[in-house]
Amino acid sequence: MRIHCKVVAIAVGFGVFLLVYFFGGNGGADEPPPKEVGGDRQLEEVGRSPPSLLVEYVGSDAVAKLARKSATGVGERVGRKEGKATGREGSVNAKSKFLGKMIRPVTRRRRPEEVMHLAVVACGKRLDETLTMLKSALLFSLKKIKFHIFAEDSLAPEFEERLNQWPQSVSARFQYSIYPISFSVGDAEEWKKLFKPCAAQRLFLPVILKDVDSLLYVDTDVLFLRPMDDIWMFLKSFNGSQLAAMAPEHEVSKIGWYSRFARHPFYGVTGVNSGVMLMNLTRIRRTLFKSSLIAGGLLWEDLLHPLHQKYKNYITWGDQDLLNIIFHYNPENLYIFPCQWNYRPDHCMYGSNCKGAEQEGVSILHGNRGVYHDDKQPAFKVVYDAIHNLELDWSSVWLLWLPEGRHRLS
Repeated sequence: MRIHCKVVAIAVGFGVFLLVYFFGGNGGADEPPPKEVGGDRQLEEVGRSPPSLLVEYVGSDAVAKLARKSATGVGERVGRKEGKATGREGSVNAKSKFLGKMIRPVTRRRRPEEVMHLAVVACGKRLDETLTMLKSALLFSLKKIKFHIFAEDSLAPEFEERLNQWPQSVSARFQYSIYPISFSVGDAEEWKKLFKPCAAQRLFLPVILKDVDSLLYVDTDVLFLRPMDDIWMFLKSFNGSQLAAMAPEHEVSKIGWYSRFARHPFYGVTGVNSGVMLMNLTRIRRTLFKSSLIAGGLLWEDLLHPLHQKYKNYITWGDQDLLNIIFHYNPENLYIFPCQWNYRPDHCMYGSNCKGAEQEGVSILHGNRGVYHDDKQPAFKVVYDAIHNLELDWSSVWLLWLPEGRHRLS
């Protein structure tokens, strides 16, 4: 019964948010499509040219009239009697010159539009799951997004084909780059087989994406249920030393995996989950990290391989364990965000233990344990199916809320 209630609660919350969002409009449907440049979609500056200050204050009609008068000689005002100029000719000419200057368009520099960066790593049979995640990010987010997709060679053309099929109203809101799987240090095959296929790629994002300042990494089995903009705002909450943010692996230490079974150091009492990881890459690249390897600190790129070599026989969850080891020795560098930003089956399998989700709803759904593809956690599966089956044509969203369509989320 409790599981059924959770199904209804999550589904209804998701439905209400979609309804409010699309009734409010997303503001991106009328924007021109992005330009294709070298296989990488580049965002195009969108919007009308900035108006002059005078237009903003007195209106365009008034400015047009003033402009016409200025062109025909506003300063050469004639007195009531023909042939007699008024004594105010000089002052009127001065006013006309001033007015003429005001009417000239004012060129103002526009701030570059902020673009959020989202990274994902896809190997094996993760194409549909990844595209569903990207779709959820676009459905809710407000700012434009740059997708950084790391994929096996066989998946790269499929990603490009599918993304290029999305309608222009959607394409205008994102750009993407597709990268091959690569590891800059150590044995590439060993890294690739660490835990899930290619999952260790996330450890190398600061090294590969040298021109990206900040980034949100998510697993392929993640779904956004509110704007990515909101989790992006956590970057502004970082103090001077924090450079990454994750949620706890568990809320209750008695049922936590790390607190019961880990054979290596981990962060805090219950460890952290790396399926949703917000990073300031610039800070990561510049920081010297403490460890048990040497007395001094090591840069991120220099730390990864020796750390893996030392602990590879003691870790179970691959790259997530390595991140836990790193932040065990550097806890001041980690920001912890609430569990509703990485809501997993563990938060409801042993009773509800994510208070933030109970109070504010689920912000990011993380369907690990394969729950999107079986019936063990129907609340997770119904949300995934709804987004997966939704055609990226904004008109199709309305159909989801017609009486005959609402049963899909109940």
